[in-house]
Amino acid sequence: MKSITIKGSQRESVGKVSTKALRNAGKVPCVLYGGDTPLHFSADELAFRHLVYTPNAFTAVIELEDGQKFDAVLQDIQFHPVTDKILHIDFYQLFKDKPVTMDIPIRLEGNSPGVRNGGRLLFRKRKLSIKSLPDLLPDFITIDISKLKIGGTIAVETLLNDDYTILHPDSTAVVQVKASRTSVDDEEEEEIEGEEGTEATAAEGGDAPAAEAEATE
Repeated sequence: MKSITIKGSQRESVGKVSTKALRNAGKVPCVLYGGDTPLHFSADELAFRHLVYTPNAFTAVIELEDGQKFDAVLQDIQFHPVTDKILHIDFYQLFKDKPVTMDIPIRLEGNSPGVRNGGRLLFRKRKLSIKSLPDLLPDFITIDISKLKIGGTIAVETLLNDDYTILHPDSTAVVQVKASRTSVDDEEEEEIEGEEGTEATAAEGGDAPAAEAEATE
């Protein structure tokens, strides 16, 4: 999985006064969990724009001024209720031999025949929570919808992978195609095409049997 580097400074004070001062200076107070003790640090708000304001999943490399580096994933984030400014971020430290839980985005590929026939595509789960070793975390999970007809559903049970565990019931619907008022049933369309093909064949060769009959008489 791709990573984004966050350059920050370790916080000496974690009280309300110092936290407010950091925010006024355009910095975000953060905490890194998962190690022996929580690590408090801060970084410029702009440093998080590609980590937070994106539909993609990334890990973070936290670089502190004293030279310390930590691989981590974003665990929790708090926004201001009015301005949407980032107020606080919690990170969780990654270790190569320790599984981690993370939300991974879904990417659809292909064209659904059900949608072409007027059905409605329902994207039920745009992200899935998975558990995996850090080195096996995917950037996204790809779903092929090129065979998804009206009434069809792609569930979690079809996406199982040896590299990670999906933390949703197997029956959880990820993407579906539902019928609409203007939709044509896929099987009905195939039958119509088949009938048209039969009629066309009969029309092309309809005179031949009659000619043979006349010759026999």
